Amino acid sequence: MTTAHPAYAQLRQVTPIAAVMLENNPGMMTLDGTNTWILRAPGREECVVIDPGDADEEHLLRVAAVGPVALTLITHRHGDHTGGAERFAALTGSPVRSVDPRFRTHTDAGLPDGELIEEVGLAIRVLRTPGHTKDSTSFVIEGEGSVLTGDTILGRGTTVLDASDGDLGDYLASLRALIDLGTGRAVLPGHGPDLPDLQTVAKQYLSHREERLDQVRAALEVLGADAGPRAVVEHVYSDVDQSLWPVAEQSVRVQLEYLRR
Repeated sequence: MTTAHPAYAQLRQVTPIAAVMLENNPGMMTLDGTNTWILRAPGREECVVIDPGDADEEHLLRVAAVGPVALTLITHRHGDHTGGAERFAALTGSPVRSVDPRFRTHTDAGLPDGELIEEVGLAIRVLRTPGHTKDSTSFVIEGEGSVLTGDTILGRGTTVLDASDGDLGDYLASLRALIDLGTGRAVLPGHGPDLPDLQTVAKQYLSHREERLDQVRAALEVLGADAGPRAVVEHVYSDVDQSLWPVAEQSVRVQLEYLRR
């Protein structure tokens, strides 16, 4: 029987190269939990791990057991992706590479845009996709063409841009870069189920963002150009459960910064 998402504590094969271990840390921001991706070339024992997850010892031990792990890569700085990175490096001896130097272990190497990482029979292309956070990065698995998108594109719903260092202009550019990769590429997201076609989803994300921007512009015409994020949320998201307004306010804050440049 084929294992379906969500499947906690199980290694679920998604493509010939990529398998996922879903961490049992569901929540408003993590959906069903954080996806830890394990990449392994056919016929090879060693693997590459993407996002070891939070500081969850059982999850880290479970992922380490699928090794040996030759390399660990980080999509972005949020704790549900990086909280266990240092411990995972200790468990596996694996170097950890990330844009943010705080999470690098056993190496000084970052993740330059366009770099081709060739490791244990795999070819992984780095594609910087900032916007959700400043350091957000996607990885293209050359050969099969699937793309690990971190939180830039999710398996369901839409992405919240971090108000501390997220940037809507960067995010729109990142969506266009993902669209430009072409059709037929599977989405291997940081949260939620895998999806069959990246270009289709990225176009939907882009359209959604442009619609939201139009709504915020219209709200400012009614409320005044200096209206704050909360007032805009109450105007634009009046039909949304108020428990979600704090998350919406974070996105609106980023949208207002973009519109007021």
